[in-house]
Amino acid sequence: MTSAQSTASSSVWLDALATALGPVIWGSTYIVTTELLPPDRPFTAALLRTLPAGLLLVLWCRRWPAWGDWVGWRRLLVLAALNIGVFQALLFVAAYRLPGGVAAVVGAVGPLVVMGLTWALDHRRPPALALAAGAFGVLGMAALLLSPGARWDMVGVAAALVGTLCMAAGTFWSRRWRSDLPVLAFTGWQLLAGGLMLAPVAWAVDPPLPALTATHIAGYLYLSLAGALVAYALWFRGIARLPSVAVSSLGLLSPVTAVLLGWALLGQAMTGVSLVGMLVVLASILAVQWAMSRAAPPGGR
Repeated sequence: MTSAQSTASSSVWLDALATALGPVIWGSTYIVTTELLPPDRPFTAALLRTLPAGLLLVLWCRRWPAWGDWVGWRRLLVLAALNIGVFQALLFVAAYRLPGGVAAVVGAVGPLVVMGLTWALDHRRPPALALAAGAFGVLGMAALLLSPGARWDMVGVAAALVGTLCMAAGTFWSRRWRSDLPVLAFTGWQLLAGGLMLAPVAWAVDPPLPALTATHIAGYLYLSLAGALVAYALWFRGIARLPSVAVSSLGLLSPVTAVLLGWALLGQAMTGVSLVGMLVVLASILAVQWAMSRAAPPGGR
């Protein structure tokens, strides 16, 4: 390996590590929601996570998509719906109707969906190792999170599956529809538009907020500043620099982080099978990263 190749390889892995911080932060969402926020207001939580962060980024960057570029605006709105608005709404529907393990296992098919889109639309067959690792990621997630008596509510399963398809498609098309906006501005406009899409849903479905305590405010601030502004900025930065398949596989770190936080902070039990499942998931993520770093051309998908 030449010095230039070694430097490029190191850069890819550093980008992967930075992108991985996004799903790790998202993995803390469950414990923050259950321990710090008012109960039974899922769409309000999604709204307050996305809309303020979007406003802050848009005002900070002060970069607008070109007014006459209607194709660009349409693409931005589609991406905002896929990555933020529709995905967040379906995510919380699934979370309230399914045990977390079932929802996470359904969501683990996301990397395989991105591989399928890459194969079908870009005519790039994913490496065999990446395909195998993606499948083992689903199996590892099942071993990590599924209990023998897991409840498979079909409405919840459908919401989790459609939400996964939305996020996978959003990841793929965000890479394909490269924007001229800087990453922070691109992130801000998606969060802002997605939050506006969530606003009428939160208004119509959720009960009004109670008088907020300092704990509630701290929880909402964390979800917005860390869980949306920082995490999505890292995620979209990764999409701009890494193959879509590699980015999508990093999303499996979110439920792994949730399990570790539940074990460390809430005393939730972990069995030997769960530990094996976690190791399989982590190995799957590393295998996908390695396979895609070798297969992708410079700047490729």
